[in-house]
Amino acid sequence: MTVSTSLSRTETLSLFSLSAACVGIIANTFQGDGEPLIASIAFSGIAYASTYALIRWLGDVFMRAGLKGRDMSKTRTDEIPETMGAVCAVVYLLIIIVFIPFPFYKDIVMATSGGGNRDLVLEVQHVETGRLLHRFPHSKLSSYLSAILSIQSVVLLGVGDDLFDIRWRHKLFIPAFAAIPMLIVYFVDFGVTQIVIPTPLRSYFGALFDLGWLYYAYMAAISIFCPNSINIFAGINGIEVSQSLVIASLICLNDALYLSPFTEYPHPATDSHLFSLYLLLPFIGVSLALWAHNWYPARVFVGDTYCYFAGMIFAVVGIQGHFSKTLLLLFMPQIFNFIYSAPQLFHIVPCPRHRLPKFNARTGLLECSTAEFRKPLSPLVSAVMRLMHRLRLLRIVENDAGQITESTNFTIINLWLVWFGPMREDRLAIGLLTMQTIVGLVGLFIRHRLALWVFTADNLHYTYSSA
Repeated sequence: MTVSTSLSRTETLSLFSLSAACVGIIANTFQGDGEPLIASIAFSGIAYASTYALIRWLGDVFMRAGLKGRDMSKTRTDEIPETMGAVCAVVYLLIIIVFIPFPFYKDIVMATSGGGNRDLVLEVQHVETGRLLHRFPHSKLSSYLSAILSIQSVVLLGVGDDLFDIRWRHKLFIPAFAAIPMLIVYFVDFGVTQIVIPTPLRSYFGALFDLGWLYYAYMAAISIFCPNSINIFAGINGIEVSQSLVIASLICLNDALYLSPFTEYPHPATDSHLFSLYLLLPFIGVSLALWAHNWYPARVFVGDTYCYFAGMIFAVVGIQGHFSKTLLLLFMPQIFNFIYSAPQLFHIVPCPRHRLPKFNARTGLLECSTAEFRKPLSPLVSAVMRLMHRLRLLRIVENDAGQITESTNFTIINLWLVWFGPMREDRLAIGLLTMQTIVGLVGLFIRHRLALWVFTADNLHYTYSSA
């Protein structure tokens, strides 16, 4: 199934109507106080319509440039466009750049017109220095701009990876360099490196413990982990976009808990969670457009660009929004997948170039892919793999001499097939996404309810300096 390069009449009318309605909503926000959250939702609609149309129009252009591939989990052999995540990233960046004035609309009015009071008497020093720029929240603007710069930097990494197929050992730490602008702004404008100590340990460490530079190393590690974890949790139609949409939706749910009517305004964390929503809503818009083309049976591939782009957005909102621990709770499937994949990623166990499930053309189902071992494994590795086999965390094959000659690949996708057997690609994706959703909801419940067992308060009702 190939992607059409043109929009149908129905699609054209629907996308045009959505864009026109969103433009009208944005124009109407200027009659009030700017209403940035409403404007962000409207911009997200424009982002969806633009991305949907551009994916259709640019499919042939990408294929002529050599950005194309074959779906190894299908019987068809025709090629489809690849690296379409770059389209999402470009549209997203343009949207959030255009959106910059909206979160600061009231501040701009106050700084340029004395807060709307035309009869305000200005002091001499204010007249000499011009506008009342001391009232403008420059720290909030710098956080927003640094987030854009970090996302732009990691998009360049993704495009480079798609074009030149960069080796893992070369690209693993590059997202940390992309995070430098964000970390510098965090240091200058916020600078909190303390963590809250659980109640049972406070007699030893006190209520707060200062990690110092280790806290910045921790944030850099998040910036490395989030993009790469989505890139590792991949290999079937729609899984990269879908898991990102699930995580983004759960973060938005968490953000909504800090807004009216769920909490009284002003809450100390409200601005941080509004910042998160401003970045996530357009991301959901562009991702939904890509999902419509990448879901089973895929008509385009997302490429590594989308994985890095999505992961860095999550890292940015988690760090700049000061809820990085909550973010990690939503990434538990990705954390498990990384730990589970580590033996192959670090070549403790031989790792084939592709670890995606194997397609059985006769049944039309996906089966576990395997890695073959031409050389005997060390006794320790063999013993651990036999234990994992008994625990149904792996499936191994041994020869007559008792040596392991083959095992299923170390990915959560293959593990799911070990547990539940061969299945169709879309059912496999739905099962994994259901698990991602349930784990995420449990993570939010733990964060806001069970955390009270080891902490004196939840920052939904009382905020510490570092969330």
